[in-house]
Amino acid sequence: MPKDKTTNAQNKESLEQKLWKAADKLRKNIDAAEYKHIVLGLVFLKYISDSFEQLHEKLIAGEGDYAGADPEDPDEYKAENVFFVPAEARWSALQAQAKQPTIGQIVDEAMEAIERENPKLLKGILPKVYGQQKLDPIALGGLIDNIGSVNLATVKAESDGQLILELEPRVAPSRQADLLGQVYEYFLGQFALAEGKKGGQFYTPESVVRVLVEMLEPYKGRVFDPCCGSGGMFVQSEKFVKAHQGRLDDISIYGQESNETTYKLCRMNLAIRGIDGSNIRWNTEGSFLKDAHPDLKADFVIANPPFNDSDWVGRIDEKNDGGHPLRNDGRWKYGSPPVGNANFAWVQHFLYHLAPTGAAGFVLSNGSLSSNTSGEGEIRQQLVRSDLVDCIVMLPTQLFYNTGIPACLWFLSRHKNGNKNRDHKGEVLFIDASELGYMVTRRNRALKEGDIEKIAGTYHEWKRDGGNYQNIKGFCKSATLAEIEKHNFVLTPGRYVGIPDEVESKISFEEIMIDLNQSLQKQTQQARKLDQEIRERLHFVYPSLDWSEVDFSSSEVLEYIAQSLFKHWFVDFEFPNEDGKPYKSSGGEMIQSDSGKIPTGWRVGKFRDITEVINGRAYKQTEFREEGTPIVRIQNLTGRGQTVYSDLTLDKDKYISKGDLIYAWSATFGPYIWRGVKSIYHYHIWKLKCFNPAFKYYLYIHLKKVSERVQGQGTGSIFTHITKELMESQEVSIPEEKVMELWHSLATSIFDKIMINHEQIETLTTTPDVLLPKLMSDKLRITE
Repeated sequence: MPKDKTTNAQNKESLEQKLWKAADKLRKNIDAAEYKHIVLGLVFLKYISDSFEQLHEKLIAGEGDYAGADPEDPDEYKAENVFFVPAEARWSALQAQAKQPTIGQIVDEAMEAIERENPKLLKGILPKVYGQQKLDPIALGGLIDNIGSVNLATVKAESDGQLILELEPRVAPSRQADLLGQVYEYFLGQFALAEGKKGGQFYTPESVVRVLVEMLEPYKGRVFDPCCGSGGMFVQSEKFVKAHQGRLDDISIYGQESNETTYKLCRMNLAIRGIDGSNIRWNTEGSFLKDAHPDLKADFVIANPPFNDSDWVGRIDEKNDGGHPLRNDGRWKYGSPPVGNANFAWVQHFLYHLAPTGAAGFVLSNGSLSSNTSGEGEIRQQLVRSDLVDCIVMLPTQLFYNTGIPACLWFLSRHKNGNKNRDHKGEVLFIDASELGYMVTRRNRALKEGDIEKIAGTYHEWKRDGGNYQNIKGFCKSATLAEIEKHNFVLTPGRYVGIPDEVESKISFEEIMIDLNQSLQKQTQQARKLDQEIRERLHFVYPSLDWSEVDFSSSEVLEYIAQSLFKHWFVDFEFPNEDGKPYKSSGGEMIQSDSGKIPTGWRVGKFRDITEVINGRAYKQTEFREEGTPIVRIQNLTGRGQTVYSDLTLDKDKYISKGDLIYAWSATFGPYIWRGVKSIYHYHIWKLKCFNPAFKYYLYIHLKKVSERVQGQGTGSIFTHITKELMESQEVSIPEEKVMELWHSLATSIFDKIMINHEQIETLTTTPDVLLPKLMSDKLRITE
């Protein structure tokens, strides 16, 4: 029977996430900044080993052009642009030794052997960090096994929570390279997310890169990125050419990077996709002090330079240049860049390297559009007067991992006519995309496919001879240089596109702010009431303690109080007796049970005695929608995945509501009190519906304490799977009803307050999300 293509596609799409979860689980206490080199080095090693094996098999068969060839001759591989991998460094050899205690040293030696065999392209590039003591050899062996599963491309069966993957005996080399390339790119993004601010130094979010590439359309010529990071601009350019049936041989890439480890990531990122990275250069001085391509004139410059870099070359002012060679640098044709900000040094560096018909697209902070300090306004004015500015795009907030401040895209052109475009000299297109995008996590946004098409399509229609372009209020405006001069050469799109007319069906900005204010007031009132309620109930149980100064606005404090109470009552058995005294220490009677001594009236039972365990259902990728009923998946609980939706309605008991207790069974992620809207949920998640509501928070804290033990009882070689039977059979002490009633009244107040604290934070974080884009895009003045 032929394989189900839909199933294959779904599994292929989710393979990166599966591998990431497995790799992240093995990270333990290693910092993400270090761990990325460990993981990505292995992904690269897997790629070159697989490519080698594909050709190796053909040479062994010795058919056609390969008749008489020596499978162990390095020249045979060099002739077909394949890295030669010596026997001891091949993936099969490493995986066979993955359980050895010396696996770290074995991998380091494999990396060195590969570099020796391929010195021209790989010398000094591969990481040799696997033998360090802090890297657990068992975890490393597990990581090798996980990455080795990249060939597992089809789902064979699913039953009882067991995901079984079968090996495809023949994976096409191009498909395998694409798949490993996707894994590498996905891992780069996840590591950037994990590192936060530092992650922005080596990774530009894919949707931002796609906008740049789709607008510049680098079909043919030299592509240059003088601050290339991990090479995302080059990878996306290659994807663009492929997607438009172009020839990869028609583009050549040039780059420079000052961070050595990032440079190595870039070289591996390119090699894994078969892109020639020989013109990527590294030096510690960087592009300003030591230009690695001084004579290059590129057809396209695509870049994301460091935002507002204040320490780029030192002093270059005329009064005290300190002997610095850059004071009178020939690149500063439009004005000397300020010492404290590299933005316009980068802009002029890009222009210096542009060919006479070249175009540049790059990311800068929004300050570059309006700043007049230290001569920046004069430089911007000269750029506009020289008719080099082609288009400015205002981006939404929260696109970047290293800053929440909205950024913008600049597009410069030395050739505003010809190339099948109309003559648009003296015009600049302004696009305000600040309202586009969707939240991938609580902190990060991305642009949808339709958003990218809207931005790029508007630009191309504006440029095209006979194009179907028109100004759209609030989104785009074609302005003349005279109009820009009236605005003192400020290039903020909001100044030109204006504010869109209010649509009756939409909620106005004022209504949103009023609603947020009312919500916050209501939440504050509820919080004060709960604070008083918690103090009264704690005082009732512990009258000798002073609770008046305790800050209940902190959820961490409340959680600590709840866990301390749980231990005091249900582990130490010091819950208040009828006289208000601690039960055990005041002589309360204890009886023997299978789990040791417990108070009289208590018993030892199973989870099935106090709760129903209800799992969600499986959802296919084809069922996902951009709106509808939200589907809760494990990635939503960890804050790493975007919300997907379904057309399905809320089935009985197959949904979760705010305050429900849930437990993820296929990852090291324990109990969770759901705080979101009413949603359906994936079958990787259990809902624990207690027969007596008094047991909900009791069971929640109990699970937090025993979660590691529960996970340890699960099955599965890569993912831990916990069956319904295993969950229902977990042992638990069942206290007397009157003890649980007292616990319930106290715990409910505490956890209700935690929920209100969470809602207040959500409201407060939503407010700047509403205000910031309008303030930064000039759509809202401070006086408003």
